[in-house]
Amino acid sequence: MHFVNQQCNFIDAFEHVLGRYTKQVRNDHIVVACLIAWGTNMGLGRMGEISDINYSLLAATSDNFIRLETLKEANDRVSNATHKLPLFRHYDIDEVLHSSSDGQKFETRTDTINSRHSPKYFGLKKGIVSYTLVTNHVPVNAKIIGANEHESHYVFDILFNNTTDIQSGMHSTDSHGINEANFYTLYVFGYQFAPRYKDIYDKVTKSMGGFKHLNQYDDGLIIKPVRRINTALIEEEWENIQRICVSLALKTTTQSIIIGKLSSHARKNKTKRALWEFDNIIKSLYLLEYIDSPQLRQNVQRALNRGESYHKLRRAVSHANFGKLRFKTEQEQQIWGECGRLLANCIIYYNTSILSNLLAYREGNGDLNGADVLKQISPVAWQHVNLYGRYEFNKREESINMEAIIHELAQLQIPHEKVSDP
Repeated sequence: MHFVNQQCNFIDAFEHVLGRYTKQVRNDHIVVACLIAWGTNMGLGRMGEISDINYSLLAATSDNFIRLETLKEANDRVSNATHKLPLFRHYDIDEVLHSSSDGQKFETRTDTINSRHSPKYFGLKKGIVSYTLVTNHVPVNAKIIGANEHESHYVFDILFNNTTDIQSGMHSTDSHGINEANFYTLYVFGYQFAPRYKDIYDKVTKSMGGFKHLNQYDDGLIIKPVRRINTALIEEEWENIQRICVSLALKTTTQSIIIGKLSSHARKNKTKRALWEFDNIIKSLYLLEYIDSPQLRQNVQRALNRGESYHKLRRAVSHANFGKLRFKTEQEQQIWGECGRLLANCIIYYNTSILSNLLAYREGNGDLNGADVLKQISPVAWQHVNLYGRYEFNKREESINMEAIIHELAQLQIPHEKVSDP
């Protein structure tokens, strides 16, 4: 974290809550100790016991400097710094920034407002969901939601509220990210929604739409619409649909609120039906492309795999207390989520920096084969990072000699068959 801070100064984002009227001067070592205590699910009390900083200093620093706005700013700084590294654009999928979002379940030790039952993941216990947006292996945005909430209600929100320089053009989710409005909503705001379907045949035979009467389609067609799009209803409700889009664009409301309101309306509500109809147009076009393009299906799966890799890293970071959250309030859970994402961001930046420098070294020495292999190595790895043990923050840190690391790694031969696709 000291190395990453030297490169992007993310600790400068932690300003005192009182602004200029401050009595406590920020100590970077104590701030880092607080971030690790929160992010690893260890807690400030336990960190005071196993480190060289006492609890009172940790608690005072956390209260004065660790807030959601400062954490988001610090995460954005690290993400933007990763975006500037040479290797970052080599992770593009078909030369496109292809993002994905998915939820990760965490069991809670105590009941909170947003802790809910989920027998599939928690049994008789309760937990929450950390919903994260990942682009080219970088977690650019995240939100804590209840385990009872549908992830599809937050797909647009997590994309539109991304404040980093990493703005994706295509976005994928699994089946939990699909509802009757996401295709249209993302289309209006310039995103291409590309979800993964488990049973594409079932989806096509139940929801494929067309503009002609069904009798006008040849019976010999393997794929054909099963219903006609009601274009008249879309035209009639077009003004109300535009109002919804304007509200989202101005951030006066969120997608989750709008979906909840529309879902509570009567089944025959015109605005809801018109929005569903327009969404079906975009979805039908995507279904045809999804069936016709094996490359698209592979790209969607690659993007989702990157999200799963990040989840493994995120789980390893929050190792304390067997991964069961100890924080009692929703505010504390949000801070835990952002601190854990910051620790993961720092690890990913450190790895990407090593790979970028090694890539430049191999290209400079004419080793093009070795350079191509490096472009396929994922930066989401933590075997070389010790997350356990006793922490010493006041000890004089030894600066990382990147040149020595690159020189040592350059002597190693990377077997092609052991390289996993990112």
